[in-house]
Amino acid sequence: MLSLHTNNAALSAQNAIAKTQSNLSTAMTRLSTGLRINAASDDAAGLQIATRLKAQTSGMAMAMKNTQNATSMLQTASGSFTEVTNMLIRMKDLATQAADSSSSTEDKTAMQSEYDALGLELGNVMNNTTFGGTKLLTGGTLASAMTFQIGASQSETMAVDVSTSLSTLATSIGAASANFTAAATGTELTGSANATIGLLTTAINDVGTVNSALGATINRLDHVNSNLSNISTNTESATGRIMDTDFATESANMTSNQMLLQAGTAMLKQSNSMSSLVMSLLQ
Repeated sequence: MLSLHTNNAALSAQNAIAKTQSNLSTAMTRLSTGLRINAASDDAAGLQIATRLKAQTSGMAMAMKNTQNATSMLQTASGSFTEVTNMLIRMKDLATQAADSSSSTEDKTAMQSEYDALGLELGNVMNNTTFGGTKLLTGGTLASAMTFQIGASQSETMAVDVSTSLSTLATSIGAASANFTAAATGTELTGSANATIGLLTTAINDVGTVNSALGATINRLDHVNSNLSNISTNTESATGRIMDTDFATESANMTSNQMLLQAGTAMLKQSNSMSSLVMSLLQ
């Protein structure tokens, strides 16, 4: 029907052009940002899932930093205990030498002087080892139960408690060396060196107990970190599949919509000329 008031062909062309422009704008936005979802209206469900995955990935990244920091802290403590062990072994060697009848009184006095110095250093290591400015051993972080956040969720924690073993170690070292708690001239070697050997053996065993517990925890944290890295990688891949633009598809969509827009514009021009046909009937 030819009509001056209603041009159905023009209206249809305008609707087609509007739809094509919208699709073209979407394709160009996706290509320019690299994201398939740029607004909630693009894919509401996909955006919700991707946001949850992003939150999980971010939390796991922080948990990985936590495990690395915890590992560094425990390695610092373990290194200190290794040095404590070395000093205790040297003290045991001195006690073993002093317990022999071949050692003279002067020899024992000289050995006691070194023994006292080692006792002072044991006290220094146990009381003044720090990590990040915080005391680590006696009266420090390890002296109470520790909780490490090893995941993105509330339940992903690791509880470690070496406080009892650490207290036992401090007691056994104090029993083996008077200088461990305060500067003094000891009599461990000049008095009863043989008995001191047994006390040092106990102290060495006790430090081994603490250090082995720390080593086991460090190994576990290493596995936790590796697992977090694996989960984080796969989660990021899942997020990318939801959020990222498929450039091949969107490039094809853009080209198709550009051609449709050109065709629609041409048809709109043609439909607008139909009113001239009405005028020709009136001539």
